[in-house]
Amino acid sequence: MEKHKCGWCKGDELYEAYHDEEWGVPVRDDDTLFEFLILETFQAGLSWITILKKRENFRKAFDNFDYKKIANYKQDKIDELLKNEGIIRNKLKVKATITNAQAFMNIQKEFGSFSKYIWDFVNGKPIKNKVKNYKDAPGNTPLSEVISKDLKKRGFKFVGATVIYAQMQATGMVNDHEVNCFRYHEV
Repeated sequence: MEKHKCGWCKGDELYEAYHDEEWGVPVRDDDTLFEFLILETFQAGLSWITILKKRENFRKAFDNFDYKKIANYKQDKIDELLKNEGIIRNKLKVKATITNAQAFMNIQKEFGSFSKYIWDFVNGKPIKNKVKNYKDAPGNTPLSEVISKDLKKRGFKFVGATVIYAQMQATGMVNDHEVNCFRYHEV
């Protein structure tokens, strides 16, 4: 018998694998948190499947999401990225990635890790929602608005409340798996 999955991932092998293995799993590793932050910022205004299909291209283009390297990108690297057909070639988002890498490291200096900073917003424990149908899950919440405002105050770009809520879902700060999804109790 096939396990029930959230409705949003059905019908695409890559989407289903992402749902089954990654989405909603609590992430406390700064490197992975940064990767998701970058992918979510590029996803703004686009579908997540578009980003998933380009994820490996992003990984190669952005030095394996090494925020220490990204923070030091110069104009020649920006020009190279804007010519890379394997990624989303949005000048503002590329520049925001550099700015966000710098701001990310500032948070690490202040809090010891980005993970500690971000997880403190949920007292270190995932929020477990009771979503019956993925279409009823919120696009953002008052908490994602608070986090968004704080990140913006710290210099981050492209981190609106909806982007941050998607980040929270992806990295397991919030469990928005449908309650009858096999992953709901696993994460």
